[in-house]
Order: sequence, then C-alpha cells, then structure tokens
Amino acid sequence: MTVEVVLPGKFPQALEVREREIGEPAAGQARVRVDATGISYAEQAMRRDLYPGQPSFPFTPGYDFVGTVEAVGPGADGTLVGSRVAAVVKTGGWASHVLIDALDLVRVPAALDPAEVETVVVNGVTAWQMLHRSARVSPGQTVLVHGANGGVGMILVQLALHHGVHVIGTASPRHHDALRALGVTPLDYNDPDLAARVRDLAPAGVDAVFDPIGGASVRTSYSLLSRGGVLVAYGNASALGGKQPMELVFVRLLARLFVWNTLPNGHRALFYNFWAGKLVRRATFRRRLREDLTTVIGLLESGAVVPEIAARFPLSEITAAMELAESRTVRGKVILEP
Repeated sequence: MTVEVVLPGKFPQALEVREREIGEPAAGQARVRVDATGISYAEQAMRRDLYPGQPSFPFTPGYDFVGTVEAVGPGADGTLVGSRVAAVVKTGGWASHVLIDALDLVRVPAALDPAEVETVVVNGVTAWQMLHRSARVSPGQTVLVHGANGGVGMILVQLALHHGVHVIGTASPRHHDALRALGVTPLDYNDPDLAARVRDLAPAGVDAVFDPIGGASVRTSYSLLSRGGVLVAYGNASALGGKQPMELVFVRLLARLFVWNTLPNGHRALFYNFWAGKLVRRATFRRRLREDLTTVIGLLESGAVVPEIAARFPLSEITAAMELAESRTVRGKVILEP
C-alpha cells in the first residue's frame, strides 16, 4: 500500500491524498519507502498545465526523492535492500512508496538526514551541471545568479563559491543578509536599475549568467555578459502567471538563444535541460547523473554545501506546503516527509 498525492486537474483544483495498492517490484525494479521529497518549480508549473512535456491529468507530482529500499525484483542488485538511495523521476515522488527501475537509484550515506539530501538531488545536479558542464566556469571568474535564494540558486551560489568564483546574486532584500554570510554580493531583483548595478560591480561584464526567469530577464542577462561569456537559461518562471501556452513561450526562448548564438560577439547562450540525452544515451545519462549527484552529496557531507530547508511538511499537509512554496517568500526548498 502507498499513500500518494494526486493532482486531478489543472490548477486551482485541490491536491488529493489517496491510498492504493503498490504491489511487488517487477524484474529490475526496486520498491522504495520515500523518506523525503520536495516541491520545486517543476511541480508549480505542472499543476498549471504549463510544463514542457506536461504529464496528463490526473497524476502524482514529485520530481525527486530520497528513500530506503525495501525490496527488489528479479535481476536487480540485492545489496540495495536496506540502503538509502536517491532518484530523479519527474513525476511520482509525492508518495510514501515508489516502484522504480533499480538502475535509476543512487546510493546515499545512511548517516545523512534524508531531508537535507533531498535539497541537493535534482537541484544539486542541476546546479552542478550548469556550472561545470554547461558554463564551464573557472576560478576567479564572476557570475550572476538570478533567484539566488531559491532551491537551485542557493546550491548554485555555494558550488560557485567553493570553486573560487565571485558571485553576484539577485533576491528579495529579506534574503540579502543570508547571501552576504555565504560570500555572495546580493542585489534586489526588483531594482529597476539592476543592470546598472551589475555593471558597476563587473564593468567588463560577467562571465556567466544563470537565469530561471525567462521573458525580458534573459534579454537583460545576455546584455550583461563579458566577451566570451555564457548565458544559461533554465526556466520560464515569469510565464507561470501568464496565459500563453508554455510550449510557445519555450519555443520563443529557444529561437532567441539560437539567434544570439549566430552573432559574432563571442557569447554563448543555451538552455539547460536536465533530461537531455536520456532517450538516446540512457546509460550515459545514468552514469553522469550518478557521478554528479555523488559529488554534490559528498560536498554536502563535508559541509562545503549547507542545505537550505525552508520548511518540512507531511504529505497530509500538501496544500499548506504548496502555498508556502509558491509564495516565493522562503529561502531554500520546501520538503515533504511521507
């Protein structure tokens, strides 16, 4: 039996908590008891039917989770039973138990708090890959991180600082003291003179910008690049309150990035896609995910990355948890503990 959250229809329909039989793992599968999952931008977009590759209603949200393997099916690694693991699933994580392909599981040190590990699963891999695989930032360079107080942003700034990178971060003023304590130079994301403030700090431009906002923000971000600089767009948060189909917004963004890459100014502009390559290079995708997540968990274990948990909720309080996550008033990630 599993308890899961089901989204029956497009927002604002209420999230429902249901029970159903889950059964035994099939060949190659594992049954995992979920110890922690979380709320990210993806679920907020999905409940509004605004996510690229939108799942059909009804469905169970939950992009990733940390849990304990209870059983495995024939052909799966038997040593996984009893182990703590993490996985990225895109949907289905908001449940007490999950059936999953055992090859998609990444082992997690048992001594770590599952909720703390949950903050660095999809968010940590996203931040690591954008910084090191997409932008390929070097020590001593300067980057601009929009939404530096968010789930991805807080990890991204810590990874950058750990790598010897200077970080300018945009956030609401209420989060500036916390960002300064990390070593970030904070700026108010609502400042109408934001671009001028960035240019004051980096007269020659920044070496990379990480932008989850989309819309007009990416145009400003691109204008702030130094020669040879990289814009990494990884979301369209500004479109959540709009009425245009997300597919159209997304296509327009990709078209803009394509055009920018044809200009002879030395800039690069790209969109980070967590799932890129999975369909054609599944083994490579799994290997890279395991490598990168293991690296980030190691930094968490050593204290180089400090987890930011905005709040913890049981699945039964999913409505309150979602309201808090969508309020954009908190720092870090809202965690669900089934």
